[in-house]
Amino acid sequence: MSDAAQPTAAEVRAAAEAVKTALDRHLAAVERRSGEDDPAVYEAFNQLAAAAEVYDELLYDRYDEVTPFEIPGTEDSLPPYAGPEEPNAISVLIRRDYAVAEPQRLLAQAQRVEAAEYDDGPGADQDAAGTIHGALGILFGEFEPDEIASRHKEFGLEEGDSTLWVTAADEQAEPGEWLEAPFEGVDPQRVVCRFDVSAVFDDEDGDDGEDTGRSEDGDELDDDLDLDEDEDLESLDAER
Repeated sequence: MSDAAQPTAAEVRAAAEAVKTALDRHLAAVERRSGEDDPAVYEAFNQLAAAAEVYDELLYDRYDEVTPFEIPGTEDSLPPYAGPEEPNAISVLIRRDYAVAEPQRLLAQAQRVEAAEYDDGPGADQDAAGTIHGALGILFGEFEPDEIASRHKEFGLEEGDSTLWVTAADEQAEPGEWLEAPFEGVDPQRVVCRFDVSAVFDDEDGDDGEDTGRSEDGDELDDDLDLDEDEDLESLDAER
């Protein structure tokens, strides 16, 4: 950054004063809180986070220094829960990302599924089993998502980030009502709980053992699935 673009010492000082003011407001809101999810506390938290972020940026730009604390970003945080205390229904929203790490392994599994479906030779979808997108359609049509998640290595997949949201509802939706747009219209204030799994957490936590939503025995499960291809394919046929 050029000298002309650097913030002045006065601007850094003003940002520091803004953090102090935001700290006082946050403490006052906490002291007056009316409940666990008091919106005033939530608003004061966001104001403190924003002030701290501005100060941290100016401090770095002017003096090449950073603060010794980190406030979680407010863009990804959820607002206070405002749904029913005793929900009559819930929706579980899940997203899991995978990389196709071993395409040939994926194709081989899909072809074996197709071969098992037809006793008299290749079926109508033999061409689909020979393409990546077709093989994915076959495997995800044959196996439940939870089973694929636990056996992803068998299918040539590599885990990426995943998230699970449990949202409260007043009543269960009518059959077929939300199928065309399953993830639209989610009210963040009705999210009961949320669990995230990401390599970002692994990099930050290291060996500290902090809970990131990942199952404690996840590594053991991966070791159990680390078999050679022939063993995987035989187990697939045996279970069918």
